[in-house]
Amino acid sequence: MPKIDRLLELMARLREPKTGCPWDLEQSFATIAPYTIEEAYEVDDAIRREAWHELRDELGDLLLQVVFHAQMAREVGLFVFDDVVDAISEKLVRRHPNVFGDAPVETAAEQSRAWEAHKARERAARGAGVFDEVPRALPALLQAAKLARRAERAGLSAAPPDAPASDAAQKLGNELFALAQRAAASEVDPEAALREACERFRARHASR
Repeated sequence: MPKIDRLLELMARLREPKTGCPWDLEQSFATIAPYTIEEAYEVDDAIRREAWHELRDELGDLLLQVVFHAQMAREVGLFVFDDVVDAISEKLVRRHPNVFGDAPVETAAEQSRAWEAHKARERAARGAGVFDEVPRALPALLQAAKLARRAERAGLSAAPPDAPASDAAQKLGNELFALAQRAAASEVDPEAALREACERFRARHASR
């Protein structure tokens, strides 16, 4: 039996109504989503710390989240795990005509531009808006940077919305958005930049 099939079978048993795990049976897409995000952050953390001995387990935890969602989808007739695999496989082929077709792309920068252009055509074909695929669940700084980049590519204003000067929260939000916009223009990940600043702050006060 392929090892992925064993994992799928284990997940199905955990969700078996009469003999499965009570906790797993109580879960839904909404309740599992926060765990999915948390596991992705734990993968990121292991990579940042170069904790390669932990990365294998963290990737397994993240894979479990995909399997969990696919199992719940299968139960209600939405799709199955193989559909998830087919979808990403087809997307990889579709978005890499330089590898799987005859489109000439020589550098990573050219590939990034081609990737974004292809995604824009896909959004247009679906009738999706410029910002529809920027998840609201992203960390706010990262979301702001993505919104600013999308706006710039679409020829829209990337300036933050106006806010009454007397509203401190909105004013600060606009200032943070402007910083995220600067980061996007400089091709800097604002979330990573702030995280590194936090680490420097920790190190400076480590002995206190």
